Amino acid sequence: MKQIIGLRPVYRRLEERIRAHVILCWLTLLLIRITETTTGDTWPHIRRELDRLHLGIFTGPTGTFQQVTALTKPQQDLLAKPGIPVPKQVVGLQPAPR
Repeated sequence: MKQIIGLRPVYRRLEERIRAHVILCWLTLLLIRITETTTGDTWPHIRRELDRLHLGIFTGPTGTFQQVTALTKPQQDLLAKPGIPVPKQVVGLQPAPR
């Protein structure tokens, strides 16, 4: 299971932490399976496509803004299948202090 989600070995001693770790791994695997079922694609392909999304922070004399890279057609298709709305391209604006 950890190979699918790309985790390194984790060593826990306390029972409550072991339980929490197992539950988190199980929830992650469940989310991956739901994503694969909904999109009809494999997790490595979904992850590879969505890893290409980036948030750039740009600063100039008038202020700072955050912008998401433009979505490719495969990325748009992946988001459309489960009904996830397309993110805004400009995420945040902050004027320069006066």
